Amino acid sequence: MSDRRTPRLALATSAEHPELHEDDLPLLPALREAGLDPVPAVWTDPSIDWSSFDAVLLRSVWDYHERYLEFTEWLGLLDKAGVRLLNDTDLVRWNADKRYLLELRERGVAIVPTQIAAGACLREVVGGLTGEEIVVKPTVSASAMHTVRGVAGGDELSGALDALPDGAYLVQPFQPEITAEGEWSLLYFDGEFSHSVLKRPGDGDFRVQHHLGGSVAAAPVPAPALEVAAATLAALDLRVPPLYARIDGIMSGGRFLLMEAELIEPYLFLPDHPEAYARFAQVTAARVLQPGESGL
Repeated sequence: MSDRRTPRLALATSAEHPELHEDDLPLLPALREAGLDPVPAVWTDPSIDWSSFDAVLLRSVWDYHERYLEFTEWLGLLDKAGVRLLNDTDLVRWNADKRYLLELRERGVAIVPTQIAAGACLREVVGGLTGEEIVVKPTVSASAMHTVRGVAGGDELSGALDALPDGAYLVQPFQPEITAEGEWSLLYFDGEFSHSVLKRPGDGDFRVQHHLGGSVAAAPVPAPALEVAAATLAALDLRVPPLYARIDGIMSGGRFLLMEAELIEPYLFLPDHPEAYARFAQVTAARVLQPGESGL
């Protein structure tokens, strides 16, 4: 009989979901079957000894953007304790600010046209787009928080901009394909394509998040989407691929345009593809049992 200890894996979650979000619960038996001891752990709980875990997997840490400074301090705490984070802390820090999109564009990835503006420059950038329908969203955000849409130069958008907190923002032309067709999410585990979904906004909205009325549909993933997703992962220039990645984008004129590369705590749409629970658990166990992840 082997005396080898089962590696302990913390599944970092938020205080809102202390035992994990219900859609992640099937991960627990799948991870046990794969040879790990998974333990849900609230990332903001000061009583947790993170060094008691062999690794930490980010799951429903869906409040990190609202507590961004605290979150970055927590990443530093993990680094100081020598605890491995999946995905690793360097990659998470880089991915937390959506200005990474411009870096990916410089590396050859086709993205939705994007400008960055902060403070008074936001009004200046928006003013240069008068008459165009645009979307403005924070560079550090999730779940469509502080995301607004309107016609540049119009009173309605001007009022919405007045209500936004100070910070840096992405300014993008509105993509009508989102309401006409939807937004694709392609899921990758250990660099390999796992599954995809097509997200559609609710009636009268442009945001695809479920809590805002969005829905998910099954559909064959377009070949250009797979090509750009693979190019996005390659552009990260990592020694080993991310343990998990969600590539979001739209089809426009036969091309796939990247909207986001989600590498922190993306919803993985596992209930829509139940067989993916075991697949994700297996690649996670392999990563924990055979350390080798490297950041940017």
